[in-house]
Amino acid sequence: MTAATASPPFRIVHTVCSHDCPDSCGVLVTVDGDGRAIKVAGDPSHPVTQGFLCGKVAKYLDRVYAPERILYPLKRKAGVAKGPLVRGLEHEAFERVGWDEALDAIAERLKGVAEEFGPEAILPYSYAGTIGVLGFGSMDRRFFHRLGASQLDRTICSEAGGVAWKLVYGKKLGTPTEDFRLARLVLAWGANIHGNNVHLWPMVEQARRNGARLIVIDPYRTRTAALADWHIAIRPGTDGALALGMMHVILNEGLEDRDYIAEMTHGFEQLAERVREYTPERVAAWTGMTAAEIEQLAREYATTRPAALRLNYGVQRSENGGTAVRAIAMLPALTGAWKYRGGGGQLSTSGAFDWDENAVRRPDLAMASPLKRLARVVNMSALGLALTELGQGTGDEGLGTEGLGTEGLGTNDGPPVKALFVYNSNPGAVAPNHNSVKRGMARADLFTVVHDLFFNDTTDYADYILPATTFLEHTDVQGAYGHYFVQLSQKAIEPPGEARPNVWLFTQLAARMGFEEDCFRDSEQDLIRQALAIGADGHSTRPEMEHITLQDLKDKGHIPLAFHREPETSPFQPFVSGTVPTPSGKIEFCSEKLAAQGLDGVPRFIPPVESRFGEKAKQFPLEFLSRKADNYMNSTFANLDGHRKMEARTSQRLEMHPADAEARGIRDGDEVSIWNDRGALRLTAMMNASLPAGVVAGKLDWAKLSAGGANVNALTSERLTDIGAGATFYSTLVEVAKVQGPGVRVQGSGAQT
Repeated sequence: MTAATASPPFRIVHTVCSHDCPDSCGVLVTVDGDGRAIKVAGDPSHPVTQGFLCGKVAKYLDRVYAPERILYPLKRKAGVAKGPLVRGLEHEAFERVGWDEALDAIAERLKGVAEEFGPEAILPYSYAGTIGVLGFGSMDRRFFHRLGASQLDRTICSEAGGVAWKLVYGKKLGTPTEDFRLARLVLAWGANIHGNNVHLWPMVEQARRNGARLIVIDPYRTRTAALADWHIAIRPGTDGALALGMMHVILNEGLEDRDYIAEMTHGFEQLAERVREYTPERVAAWTGMTAAEIEQLAREYATTRPAALRLNYGVQRSENGGTAVRAIAMLPALTGAWKYRGGGGQLSTSGAFDWDENAVRRPDLAMASPLKRLARVVNMSALGLALTELGQGTGDEGLGTEGLGTEGLGTNDGPPVKALFVYNSNPGAVAPNHNSVKRGMARADLFTVVHDLFFNDTTDYADYILPATTFLEHTDVQGAYGHYFVQLSQKAIEPPGEARPNVWLFTQLAARMGFEEDCFRDSEQDLIRQALAIGADGHSTRPEMEHITLQDLKDKGHIPLAFHREPETSPFQPFVSGTVPTPSGKIEFCSEKLAAQGLDGVPRFIPPVESRFGEKAKQFPLEFLSRKADNYMNSTFANLDGHRKMEARTSQRLEMHPADAEARGIRDGDEVSIWNDRGALRLTAMMNASLPAGVVAGKLDWAKLSAGGANVNALTSERLTDIGAGATFYSTLVEVAKVQGPGVRVQGSGAQT
């Protein structure tokens, strides 16, 4: 090869971090002449990424080139039972097979299950291991619709809050991230900005340099709370009460914006009547705050302009979490905060991205399935029930072990689950009621396929493991739930070994299932064009994306939505004027839709069943926060030594208020048992006086990397939220005791500790 034809020493490729984070960062990958990625960096031209990456993704090549990465299809060896495997020895339970052999065998088994039990006996299980449009839901949805497999209600993370926000505003829109720098008050409610929304943090810091205050409402002293001007350590599950108490003070003192309310809202009179009963004194008894603190918070929020509310999804992971989000979301409307640039609020911006999901996911293919209709819906937040009780002939009562009735699964009709296909998720670690999930996955008659990058808590139960790709190794298009930019993630490197992306996998399976529809031959580029609804002139035909062409995305990497193209001369301020996409056409303080269903049209506070205010607290008196790690993404990254070192201080610890520890004879560093009627685990006690008394906290980790092979979800339930049927991770009661010696059995736990 001559100098004139030699390959350049390196090239830089624009990709997008597809992990489940609001920031959706533009990532520049430097690739050397041998095709190996040697550097990742934040895109400096992206107004939100601003040239830097979080601590998780800054080390991303450790994940891409990890020596323990799964590189080839694997089949469980004959005679090896399903169950937890020792880390590093997982290969002993599996044997390498070729892709053709694996895909042929999987297709034949799925055909057999569908023929014997009906296609609804097949359950796909996926979530946001990637949030790219293609990786999250495209060819996979086509495949399972055409097959007639059960549909999955993907509720585990954001559904309760998302439904609640839309009940108030009709659409998930919010204050642009860049405009938080203009706020004079930032109220972070259940939002650990510094830990899991770090690209908002520079905007908050700029606002503070200009005189703004940061108030954080969170039971736990997060990174963000530690840096706040005022941290309010509210009791878990009482956020709705605090929001209603703030509204009481605002209305009692005439701090509301009457002109805005008259023009833009519906149901004000009903709301005003409801909040009369939520006096500061009454709310203080629930939240653990003083009445004076509630009054101070309400006044400061209502009288500071602009005031920006950053509400995150932790709030909605309580039994009354949907109602709590509704109530909190009403605050900017009550005070007219939307009128001021830099004010308003943000839960998610995802509603702005009008992808053509029907074209990409093709739900119409269900009409060609053996069912000739859309399949039943199974709630992913009740996976344990789905795998152990669905279709077992138990009737509605059999599904009601957590007071769920049929709501726990979405339906009690149809066959038991006989095949489980997992991708983009690790339910063996993240699904609630871990012991129930394990019992279900360990069934000898359950055929399980897992598409992933590493051995984890779910692959331990797989019949086949298929190697997956990182976002560096495939092409995708992506929006965000924390900004307003469409981005193209281009393939930077070839996948290592025989790793393959979701689109390829389900295309191959569709061919083996004999699906003849042309859509199963679409490429990644075809799918991207369909998602953007590219017209004959090469431009998108979707609202707010008409100015976007695929070539422009390739050239620029990111393009703002139409309303955000001129942020300085024509800033986007949602809900300032005009019609709101709700039934009334206005911001709804009172939801007639909920009222028609026999639910509260106006929010009210009802303490969670699993809280200090319920009967169950007599047996299990401590409220448990099963919190997320700053340096993992749910369970992703938890297997990487570099990330584990960053979490070492609180890893495998149970954080306790000193008063709760003293009452139980527990000291810092003691080994403790923590249990309830669902399970138990052992952790090391760690004193934390910043926690509210009566609250203990432990961190989500892989079960197989935890003492005793159980993680915090051994304690959480499959009870669902009041709105959206989401998971209630943060409504969990436990008891704690010092371990006195080996072999101690915890009463009522059903588990040896």
